Amino acid sequence: MTTRISEMTGGWKPSSLMVRIFSAFVFLGLVIGLVLAGMWGVWVLVLVLGGLALWEFHQLSDLMGFRAPSWLLYPLGAFFAFSGTVLKQIDVELVLSLALVGGLAAFLVVQGKRQGLGRWAMGLAGALYIGMPFNYYLLLYTSKPNGLAWTLFTILAVVVSDAAALLVGSRIGRRPFFRNISPSKTVEGAIAGVAGSVIVMLLGVSGVMGQSPIHAIVLGVLIGISAEVGDLVESQMKRIADVKDSSHLIPGHGGVLDRLDSILFPPILVFFYVTVFHLF
Repeated sequence: MTTRISEMTGGWKPSSLMVRIFSAFVFLGLVIGLVLAGMWGVWVLVLVLGGLALWEFHQLSDLMGFRAPSWLLYPLGAFFAFSGTVLKQIDVELVLSLALVGGLAAFLVVQGKRQGLGRWAMGLAGALYIGMPFNYYLLLYTSKPNGLAWTLFTILAVVVSDAAALLVGSRIGRRPFFRNISPSKTVEGAIAGVAGSVIVMLLGVSGVMGQSPIHAIVLGVLIGISAEVGDLVESQMKRIADVKDSSHLIPGHGGVLDRLDSILFPPILVFFYVTVFHLF
């Protein structure tokens, strides 16, 4: 029966591009759906995506030379992710101090003490790298009265920036952009990415939310640049680890970190900009 169906369809198989596009829409749909579902949906999103991203970083860290200790990476990453909301009553300086003293002291007795300092640093770096961006998404989301709008427009600006950079870079890109880190990226694609995020913020922040077009343009530039920096940072990690993808969890896309890399840094800049200029 299977052979008969295969013959009737001519052995058709979806192309890698179709798989990539389909999985991207499914992933984006799940993210937006959980964001719109309310606070519980957002917490689930942070726990699932953050947990998977920490797991992938854990694997990458081993390949980069210093395996991040699980007992430091996961608890610290979870704390940073909720440090401004659910766990805001716990002092960040206290946690960092305990991580400093207790973390380094532990490597006096645990296995792998020869690499103790490097492993401790990798664990702390991974927790900050993944945990803190989720913290600022939560801070944006819970801000009144337009937290949901700021969160969605920030994510949408990054998605459009990525799409514009890929489309323009693959079609007309000529000049390499950080060739040693990501050979496929071009200057033309990077400019298109920033332009795409500016357009989204003009339509969303200025057109929908009624903020000044100047603020929208500045935010668009900040998002576009920080998204590309985040993409390059993760690409550099994979190059050091000598792998193509952070994992194979998402068909056609690689791992969770491969999808999150460009959205990790923008919420930090957006939150501080919006706070400084009282745009909430």
